[in-house]
Amino acid sequence: MTALAPARIRSPETGETADPRVEALVNDVIGRVADKWTMLVLEVLAEHGEQRFTQVGALVGGISQKMLTQTLRAMERDGLVVRTVHPVVPPKVEYRLTNLGGSLAEAFCGVWTWAEANIERIERSRAAFDEARR
Repeated sequence: MTALAPARIRSPETGETADPRVEALVNDVIGRVADKWTMLVLEVLAEHGEQRFTQVGALVGGISQKMLTQTLRAMERDGLVVRTVHPVVPPKVEYRLTNLGGSLAEAFCGVWTWAEANIERIERSRAAFDEARR
């Protein structure tokens, strides 16, 4: 028995199969930003601007220091945030969105808008589904 080949992403403009590098990047970016913590850090920095590490953690809420560090490092690596270390004692480290990170935040703003517009429909659907399973 052979395994099925993964579906190929097609360009929205041309309908042609996407460049494999673009396809890999899209899959990687979706995996990264679909992560709960990345989405929340993105939202915090978009809403509040440049923040210190501890402020980001407090505004996100429920995130461990280790997970916040990992999330911010991954976002920095992808060019979504800039980490600025101020040469003072104790060290002061701040994070802010780059233009790239800001454009991603704008793109995901549509998800929040969609969620607000459809929350009652989704809650009704979930309740009906759960009731049918009882």
